[in-house]
Amino acid sequence: MFEFVAYRRALRLSALALCSAAVFASVSPASARPQHGAARHHAHVSKHTYSARHYVRHRARIARRHAARAEQQAPSFGDAANFANANASMNQPSVGFGGSGLVEAARSFIGRGNPTDRRSLWCAAFMNLVLKRTGHQGTGSDMARSFSSYGHRISGPQVGAIAVMSRGRRGGHVGVVSGVDAKGNPIIVSGNHGNRVAESTYSKGRIYAYVMPSS
Repeated sequence: MFEFVAYRRALRLSALALCSAAVFASVSPASARPQHGAARHHAHVSKHTYSARHYVRHRARIARRHAARAEQQAPSFGDAANFANANASMNQPSVGFGGSGLVEAARSFIGRGNPTDRRSLWCAAFMNLVLKRTGHQGTGSDMARSFSSYGHRISGPQVGAIAVMSRGRRGGHVGVVSGVDAKGNPIIVSGNHGNRVAESTYSKGRIYAYVMPSS
């Protein structure tokens, strides 16, 4: 009987020991979790901090490369000026057959009175004078309409071309085209414009012939 009681007591002690071990086993990982969790959290934060710093450095490198590339591709002041001048030249009317020389010679008389030997109707005489100054042979006529058959005709206003126009009952008028306005009207330097050499815009509807002097 004594042995049976001792046996039962041993069983209870064994069961108690097993329960204590189970409780310890269940408690210990739980108490360790915060430490492992803190370690994992610290590692996670460190990883994201590194990633953020790496991203910032990466974007900074890209920004520096783009800035350097833009600086290399940006035109200098001289290049920009040359481009602007080239663009302006492209927008100017074309010049040919010594036309620019005609304009320059005609403009040298602007503001002056009559430089010819004729006392009236001297626009044709002035045009012949300009042609002679630039090494061309004129029409030899004092009539503006004589220039409608001079040189060779062109289809529209062109810098350096000779424009022949009608003045209604007062006859004709002639001068050299120095430009064209936004509406397509020719700007003409001519003699006998208000009894002097002047540069003025004329209605394109008045022009019936544009000619270029033969070289």
